[in-house]
Amino acid sequence: MSGLVFESVTVEAGGRRVLDDVRFEVRPGELVTLLGPNGAGKTTLLRAALGLVRPKSGRVLVQGTDTRALSARVRAGRLGWLPQHTPPTTQRVLDVVEAGRFRFSESRAETRAAALRALERFGIAGLAERALERLSGGERQRVAFATLVAQEAACVLLDEPANHLDPAQQLESTAFIRELWQSGSAVLLVSHDVNLPGLLDPALESRAVGLRGGRVEFVEHIGAAGLAERFSALYEVEFRLLESGGRRVLVAEGGTRA
Repeated sequence: MSGLVFESVTVEAGGRRVLDDVRFEVRPGELVTLLGPNGAGKTTLLRAALGLVRPKSGRVLVQGTDTRALSARVRAGRLGWLPQHTPPTTQRVLDVVEAGRFRFSESRAETRAAALRALERFGIAGLAERALERLSGGERQRVAFATLVAQEAACVLLDEPANHLDPAQQLESTAFIRELWQSGSAVLLVSHDVNLPGLLDPALESRAVGLRGGRVEFVEHIGAAGLAERFSALYEVEFRLLESGGRRVLVAEGGTRA
């Protein structure tokens, strides 16, 4: 069964075309990183996938079905979302993670056990009884990861997943994202970090989508020759490819492109 497919998605807002004929797919067991400057339309594209934004034309298919045709419960089984910012709430952490299980027909005890396992996965079971609003930004982000684990969706949207995380936690989140797509999930990751795809996939087999001004500028494997030039055009700043510790690293050089 197919994963996540964007079919000629065009979105307009306030008289402006925010997305223009966006086409690409994320197959099961594949990681695709969506990159581009601020205002490129990356978050709008995720919102269109979630059915929160109605395209003017085109559609988003999740496992072969238009996302707008899915009930909330069915959509939650097919599509999970890690937002860039987790809003504070007076709810307990355990309640928040348990809510990620709403699509399952199971007992309350099963829901609680699954939520606690997810919290333990990120080393925050001790926060279960705390109010989410009392946590730091990094702790809230880890709760969001745990909620995503509890949801067990087939396709996953990640919007700047390393947001608010310290370096050790960033490494943990990287391992989790790698685990997600290697276990068969279709993963679409939004990031400003041009080196994150290579960190997640040292074999350089995953793909990157460059989005600028609402249009797809390129879809390339991250190991492709000329990727630095692609990024230079995308961000209008010169990038140079370096080798460091057996890894390829893209470095932005001083000055913008003329």
